[in-house]
Amino acid sequence: MSTYLVGDIQGCLDDLHFLLGQANFNPEHDELWLSGDLVARGPQSLETLRFVKSLGAKATTVLGNHDLHLLTVAQGLAKVKNRDKIQPILDAPDRDDLLDWLRNQPLLAEHPHHPFVMTHAGIPPQWDLPTARKQASLVESCLRSNDYVWLLKNMYGNGPDLWTDELEGIEQYRYTINALTRMRFCHPNGRLDMECKLSPDNLKTKPLKPWFELSRTKPLEKKVIFGHWAALMGHEDEQVIGLDTGCVWGNSMTLLRWEDGARFEKACPVHAE
Repeated sequence: MSTYLVGDIQGCLDDLHFLLGQANFNPEHDELWLSGDLVARGPQSLETLRFVKSLGAKATTVLGNHDLHLLTVAQGLAKVKNRDKIQPILDAPDRDDLLDWLRNQPLLAEHPHHPFVMTHAGIPPQWDLPTARKQASLVESCLRSNDYVWLLKNMYGNGPDLWTDELEGIEQYRYTINALTRMRFCHPNGRLDMECKLSPDNLKTKPLKPWFELSRTKPLEKKVIFGHWAALMGHEDEQVIGLDTGCVWGNSMTLLRWEDGARFEKACPVHAE
């Protein structure tokens, strides 16, 4: 049995199938962990949802910002953007089943045997792992409840951008969603920066650092697997592994086998407009 980890698919299903074939992935005994953003910008978002859902317990995916946006659009709370290429999902006969399945996926997932935890964007520097579990669980419970439309309607916004234990209600939920699905850079005091999408090497003027470079009061105890940051073009150190290598933008898709660290990569055509 092998455990495979992959970065943002964003509707690039053919590229994922190529990598799974290259790695001899077999859903009868292997697992596939996906770092979120299954949809948007690529040509096969509908087919991607159907495929990942069809894997059942053999696939674990966390929610990304594009996945949450799809849920919001489906409720009529945001407009469809042609560049996202999600209209086929909204028109599909199985849309309700797919969207219900999607909103029941976690923001944070932990492997039961291997020492890693996965979120779409990362874990903010002020949180230890118990805090991350708790805050993710609160949002997940709301998404799975009858209040999910209220949450989707009110989750947009860049603030609050600094965690305190006094946050509650929608501000608490919004911070959690932003931290786990949108975060890239932080200010030195841990405040989230929601604007900059550059790579750290191209950052010249702002006193920002990647979230994983800021010191923590308590170690996370498990390696954090994340996606989201295409400009980073992948990253690995003792604490984190970033797997988004910009497939939809014409760079590559990366699949990692956890047990031996083997990487499988595929150069991708430009899918995004």
